[in-house]
Amino acid sequence: MRYAAIDIGSNAVRLLIADIKLNDATISFKKNTLIRVPLRLGDDAFLDKKISAKKIEDLLKTMVAFRNLIDVYKVSDYMACATSAMREATNGAEIVTMIKKDAGIDLEIVEGQREAKIIYASHIEESLDQKKNYLYIDVGGGSTELSVFSKGEMIASRSFNLGGIRILDNQDKDETWAEMKEWVKSQAQNHKNLSGIGTGGNINKLFKMSDQKDGTALSFAKLKALYDYLNSFSLKDRINVLGLNHDRADVIIPASEIYLSVMKWGGVKQIFVPRVGLVDGIIQLLIEEKSRKE
Repeated sequence: MRYAAIDIGSNAVRLLIADIKLNDATISFKKNTLIRVPLRLGDDAFLDKKISAKKIEDLLKTMVAFRNLIDVYKVSDYMACATSAMREATNGAEIVTMIKKDAGIDLEIVEGQREAKIIYASHIEESLDQKKNYLYIDVGGGSTELSVFSKGEMIASRSFNLGGIRILDNQDKDETWAEMKEWVKSQAQNHKNLSGIGTGGNINKLFKMSDQKDGTALSFAKLKALYDYLNSFSLKDRINVLGLNHDRADVIIPASEIYLSVMKWGGVKQIFVPRVGLVDGIIQLLIEEKSRKE
């Protein structure tokens, strides 16, 4: 059996096709195919408050291609979600209708809190130390989702309109930064010795560049050193010398600034990077829904 997850983000659009495995009573999944298309809808949504005709055309072509792949892979269930860029675009609902008509895909534009819940459906915190408190930091192109876990339970969660693309486009507001700082500091006062869990394409890339073993935590100092190293190169050299993708080379700098700021405010000395995202959470949700029905 196969499930598919579609994530229409502010920087890229992703399709994950996963093979569902049943071992005794536990259901797990293995990634079969992951496709990422860098459409960068955020540039339109954050600057013009609507997605342009050209980007809509590219998005529709991508969705038709995803639909064909879903059919070819004989996927038995799928879920498609759009996040920050589509939340802010005044023509978001119109695009949802077009995608349904052209690609036969039902798309849900999810609010920040729901986005956080889907990402956390991966239950990463379960594999970590139950006695510790964790600050979960997910940085996207348009928003940052923050949650606090204590004894494996989520006890606080907030979504902030701060993300890599939004900062690149100078659409981040001082008051949003201040709000986020206040929220993190108050959580850190209530929950001492917070460890970090970081998700999102940029922290995944940073972790990969750190050459650390999977499962080990990235220290604040190591993350700051990586950020300083990347920032010492021009955008052109980050692409040509360091070999970063065009759509990663610019956004990785502001995204790093968000992770570092949140860690500093929360007194977080280390961050675990499980390398999962919204698509992994969607697959997990589909598995849980199927289990409930049975």
